[in-house]
Amino acid sequence: MSKAFTKENDDDDKDLSLEEAQDNSQISPPGKKNYITPQGIEKLRSEWKKLMDVDRPEIVKVIQWAAGNGDRSENGDYIYGKRKLREIDRRIRFLTKRMENAEIIDPTQQNSDKVLFGARVTVLDEQGHEKTYSIIGIDETDGKRNRISWISPIAKALLQKKVGDTATVQLPKGEEDFEIIKIEYLTLGD
Repeated sequence: MSKAFTKENDDDDKDLSLEEAQDNSQISPPGKKNYITPQGIEKLRSEWKKLMDVDRPEIVKVIQWAAGNGDRSENGDYIYGKRKLREIDRRIRFLTKRMENAEIIDPTQQNSDKVLFGARVTVLDEQGHEKTYSIIGIDETDGKRNRISWISPIAKALLQKKVGDTATVQLPKGEEDFEIIKIEYLTLGD
């Protein structure tokens, strides 16, 4: 059948393409590796496993049940189930790509006096306040816990610096200088 006669699929394909494009833009910067900590890759694996072993089989059962109820064009359970299955499959594809491209770096194995991936860096800002940042992978960021991606402006300014160095960071409110006062390489705790 021509795609011209399948309106629902046309709309879904447009959504899929847009969302895949957005997902692909977040995978990693062009030409860059997907650095991640052992804890980060484990979270991705756990989510992937749950989607594959629990969520996807459950939604497939709902779709099968709904398909047996007759007319699919006006069957809300069927339509919602198919949409949900596409979302799950999209997330599975995204996680699979992330794991395939992952380069796992254990912060506890870093042996450097410089700020590298996996470092927990304590800085002193211009107002004299201490702030601590953990430089981790794109998939592990958590602003509330000051876990920042290695490609963030703050991390980029801190990378390769040593204790006593000053890093100038371009923030939304303008430039700010951070003096590095401590560098540690520890396991990320939740």
